[in-house]
Amino acid sequence: MAQQNLPGMPALSDMPSLSDMPALSDMPSLSDMPALSDMLTLADLRMRLPFDGRLAWIGVRPGRDVAMQVLPWVDAQPGQGLAGDRYTGRRGIREVTLLQQEHLAVIASLIDGGQSRRAVEAELLRRNLLVSGINLLALQRARFRIGEVILEGTGQCHPCSKMERVLGAGGYNAMRGHGGITARILVRGRLCVGDKVSGLPGEVGK
Repeated sequence: MAQQNLPGMPALSDMPSLSDMPALSDMPSLSDMPALSDMLTLADLRMRLPFDGRLAWIGVRPGRDVAMQVLPWVDAQPGQGLAGDRYTGRRGIREVTLLQQEHLAVIASLIDGGQSRRAVEAELLRRNLLVSGINLLALQRARFRIGEVILEGTGQCHPCSKMERVLGAGGYNAMRGHGGITARILVRGRLCVGDKVSGLPGEVGK
């Protein structure tokens, strides 16, 4: 009995055989597929901060050349800065200064060629907030949240010549590139040690 084909269906003789199909070794592997990072633009990558940081330390400067006061929490006010800090009431781009906690060890290793092996304490560097777990340079021109407070990065916080006296020979150059960032306060609130630090969606990397 002759084989009949259904209307619209190819004949069995016209269908590809197993020998005509590509071998598994000829098929693209996952390693040949473009990685997600290859499909993202530079602007996309600048906005990607998948992990949150943490506020590790708070300090205010009661006056010029006066020892810093270490605090468990501090109130932040737009246009005013941090309560108790000598910059309070000086509206501008430097209402708050922030430093990368991970950079303390780097700064220490660059002083005296790392021979002294002494630790560098946060209060010596006279920044207000010490942050860990998130790259502050990614926030230097962005809006971000620390606890209930929203801030906007206004640029890098470059070291002053005083660091040479405070840290010793080479202190100024050890701080270059590791001075942290400055920020202004947009939404008031209380900053507490342990608060989460996160970039705001669509605002990172401006």
